[in-house]
Amino acid sequence: MDPRSAASDPPLPAAGAAPPKRRAGIHRRMYDWVLHWAATPYGVAALFLIALVESSVFPIPPDVLLIAMVLSARTRWLWFATVCTVGSVLGGLLGYLIGMTLMDTVGQAIIRFYHAEKYYATVEEWYKQYDYWIVFIAAFSPIPYKVFTIASGAFHMNVLGFAGVSLVGRGARFILVAFLLYLLGEPVKRFIDRYFDLLAILFVVLLVGGFVILKVL
Repeated sequence: MDPRSAASDPPLPAAGAAPPKRRAGIHRRMYDWVLHWAATPYGVAALFLIALVESSVFPIPPDVLLIAMVLSARTRWLWFATVCTVGSVLGGLLGYLIGMTLMDTVGQAIIRFYHAEKYYATVEEWYKQYDYWIVFIAAFSPIPYKVFTIASGAFHMNVLGFAGVSLVGRGARFILVAFLLYLLGEPVKRFIDRYFDLLAILFVVLLVGGFVILKVL
């Protein structure tokens, strides 16, 4: 073999060496981009804007940045949760506006982008059964809130009722997360990362179960 060609070939990895890291997916890069704002002077503004756009179009939940910011300044937990809540509710109203005026174009494009057609196909029936309850559940739980903000506009839900229920649901979610972090700090971050979605679903199941029992009684 020609030694010149051998010298130009890339070296083989050593035995047992870890394979080269794959390039991070776009979702992970967006997650890291959201997280980096916590270490900048623009963290609060970024938290507000990310909460705003996540309610209708953006894929990364604002909880990511909220958690990082509360851990960096725990005494400001209520302020951060309030900023996040206000941004998210205003973003929900933006989603409502998209659904009310641009459902056939922008609204459908957003739903297709998130592969949420199955969600949207059953949302109308859920509205008939649960009315404002379904918006509260979506605002608090891991259910894609953005699908319901758009659907609320498309189905012409009362906008004041929609805003009120969104405020309660989103506020309960963000204040709960921030308060737990304020009380317990870093250990609860790992707990939230692992179990928050499951606990939110359990809470919603209990809530709906209680509502059904009240209707039966």
